[in-house]
Order: sequence, then structure tokens, then C-alpha cells
Amino acid sequence: MLGVSLAAAHAAAAARGVPLYASLGGNDARTLPVPMLNILNGGQHAAGSTDFQEFMVMPTGAGSFAEGLRWGVEIYHRLRAILHDRGFSVAVGDEGGFAPALGGNERAVEVILEAIEAAGRRPGEDIRIALDPATSELYDGATGRYRLPIEGREVESGELVDLWADWCRRYPIFSIEDGLAEDDWAGWRELSERLGRAVQIVGDDLLVTNIDRIDRAIEERACNALLCKVNQIGSLSESAAAVERSRAAGWGVVMSHRSGETEDTTIADLAVAWNTGQIKTGAPARSDRVAKYNQLLRIEEQLGGSAVYPGLDAFPHRRST
Repeated sequence: MLGVSLAAAHAAAAARGVPLYASLGGNDARTLPVPMLNILNGGQHAAGSTDFQEFMVMPTGAGSFAEGLRWGVEIYHRLRAILHDRGFSVAVGDEGGFAPALGGNERAVEVILEAIEAAGRRPGEDIRIALDPATSELYDGATGRYRLPIEGREVESGELVDLWADWCRRYPIFSIEDGLAEDDWAGWRELSERLGRAVQIVGDDLLVTNIDRIDRAIEERACNALLCKVNQIGSLSESAAAVERSRAAGWGVVMSHRSGETEDTTIADLAVAWNTGQIKTGAPARSDRVAKYNQLLRIEEQLGGSAVYPGLDAFPHRRST
């Protein structure tokens, strides 16, 4: 179904003689997204690395998409050098991020901060950190607890919220995706109540780009941002409806790839067409990830002086701080 949906959209753009982002978004399609570059992998994407799945950098202080991407690439390679010099593996996980066996989850944040500074950038100003711990993979339904095997312990929902609150207090973490398991609604409400005025709380497994679950999350104030995956819900029109519903609630929107990808670049055009302001599409490595970044560079070049890079304006949750 998705193949037919995307084929129709691409055919319409070709018939009009315009790029896909312009065909879908018209003259308003000019916002380039702030990238979430997944530079360190763990969890199900890189066994033996960290309990938490994705550690990302966001170049919120850059002046353009091209500059932000360059900063991310420089940090990525600085991270590789630091890991290599300390004897850690520099093999990459499913989304191109490095997957070292650091021996602890917090060490991942610390080594990324080192890489940011080594690249000449300021953590918390030029660069902010985003997390996707993918905690549904850590949740034990039989006990109602979260297993952290790297740390050798289990925690309850409230204790995991305490962990995120502590990390956000000590590190420049600006976005947390799937900080609780997909059906831990009470945990999501607590997380949003405690951190949602300062931190973007992103629903992926919680929402699955589904309007029914989005409506429930809006009603329960469970999060403040949508992770939009077009092949999760199955069609372009349903994805657009999910984005519209989320925006109406004052949420942020992150256009997203999947862990299994191809070199198709449609989501790059969708991020611009729908002015999502953010995109998550892996590390600046592996052709299936780099293809999206290259397409966004082309789009920025096509838009010229009308292109907008939103920086911190991509995060509606900041309006209430």
C-alpha cells in the first residue's frame, strides 16, 4: 500500500515538473530540518554496547542545514578517533553509529561530549544531545520492570523517569524518544509532567504514527512530539494526517527513517514538504543514511535564499518554558 501511495506522489510531481517537496508542500515548503545524527548505537541495534539504543547529536546552533551537517560529520569522526585511541571497537551498528562496549550507559553521553568539544563545538549551545533508549525492548511485562543488563540492575517506571531527569539536569539533553515502554502510559505522563516543559518527549513506539494513539496521548498529555514513520502507518495521506493532528496539539514533529533502510530519499522531501523542522536518519555513514543527507543538501541548494534552517525554533515545547 505504501509503495502505491509513494508512487502516486512521485508521479504527480513528475507530471508537474517540480521536485517532490514542492509538489506536496507548495511555496511553503522551505524549512530544512535539524538533523538528529545517530553517532553511537546500542540496544537491539548493537548488542554488547549500551542498554540504550541511540545517542544522537543535533546541530541546533548552526546557521544552515549544510553547516549543521558538517558539524555533525566532524563530531562523528572525532568520536571515532577518541574510541580508536582508547582501544574500543569502531565497528558501526545498524544505523551507522559506533558500537563500543563502554561498560556503562552514561559513558556514552560523556564520550560524545568529549567528541563535541574536540570538534570545536559547544555542548548545549552549538550542539544538543537527543536520545532514543527504545525502552520497550528493555521492559519485562511479567514484572513490570525495565532490565538494564549492562548496568546489572532492574528499575521501576518511576526510577527510570528519575534517571532521565538526572541526565537532563547534568547533560545538554534536549530530546528523549521512547523514554518509557509503549504501553506504560502512567510512566509517559510522569515523564512529560516532569520534563516536558524543557525537553522534547517524542513518541515512536507509543504512537506508531497512528491518529488514535496520538489522540490518546494528547488527551493524557503523555508526550509533546511525534516521530513520523510513513511505512509504520502505511500511506502518505495517513502520515500527513498524523502530522497535522500533532501540530494542532502544539507538538513537534520528527520525520524518521527505519532501522532497516534503502537509498530511497522520499523522507528527505517529506521533511521539507511538511516543514517538520527535524529529521532522524542515522549517522553520516552508510549509503542508505547518507542518501537522505545528500538529498537535503540538494534541496537547500535549490531553495537558495528562501531556505530556512530553524535551529531551536524546531521545538514547540520551548514556547512554554
